[in-house]
Amino acid sequence: MRPDRKDIDINWIEATFSSPDKQAIQSDGRIRRWKYISEVGKFLRIVVLDDNETAHNAFFDRSFKN
Repeated sequence: MRPDRKDIDINWIEATFSSPDKQAIQSDGRIRRWKYISEVGKFLRIVVLDDNETAHNAFFDRSFKN
């Protein structure tokens, strides 16, 4: 696991998956979902595969603007 991602709590990933603040579909069918995580003051972005069940990636998105 990358050191910059080791502090991402699984509960934050689950919350972003189930109730994102924003969502966008990529051209390849994957879904980007963002949620503000107040504990760290950052937006978490997860990428969900086109099966809409599998979280492919999760990271704090430094460039996200709400």
